[in-house]
Amino acid sequence: MRYNPAIHHRRSIRLKGYDYTQAGAYFLTICTHNRKCLFGEIVDGVMRLNDAGVMVEQCWHAIPEHFPYIVLDAFVVMPNHVHGILYIHDTPVGANNNSPLPSEIPSAIPPGMPHGTSKTVGSVVRGFKIGVTKWMRCHTTTHEVWQRNYHEHIIRDEHSLARIREYIVNNPLQWALDRENPAYQKGQGER
Repeated sequence: MRYNPAIHHRRSIRLKGYDYTQAGAYFLTICTHNRKCLFGEIVDGVMRLNDAGVMVEQCWHAIPEHFPYIVLDAFVVMPNHVHGILYIHDTPVGANNNSPLPSEIPSAIPPGMPHGTSKTVGSVVRGFKIGVTKWMRCHTTTHEVWQRNYHEHIIRDEHSLARIREYIVNNPLQWALDRENPAYQKGQGER
């Protein structure tokens, strides 16, 4: 089928005008293709990772090796998605691994200022997805691992950071109420 811009367009879900290379904290949710449960299962409120889930966890923790300006925070692998917080720093992080929140709401990229994709949230997510996908294709029969996009939320203050960390840590306990859960029943109460 030939490209038709009327039907083959991708609407961006990113914040218009935001510079995703800018230092700051980001909450990410990355879902599997068709919400398939590929990474393990929840048993009594605890995520039990299978081999693929272990690899997802390893790939996430390896992000700073490939992107030295990234510091990782709370993270959880769920059966069909992951949640994580990462920080982008202006310069590679030193030995103290301090990770301040942005001090103000970020501005748009100034006109004419060069910006590539190598230091963006998108490039980090893309690298993470590629690493997991390569492993899955070599070690399983799954070839389509991730949905095409990802969800992100810019974390703007300490209160929001604390609330999101708590959400991530408690996510396995809330699996029965999670809309990403294939067994979720509408009417149980929206989260």
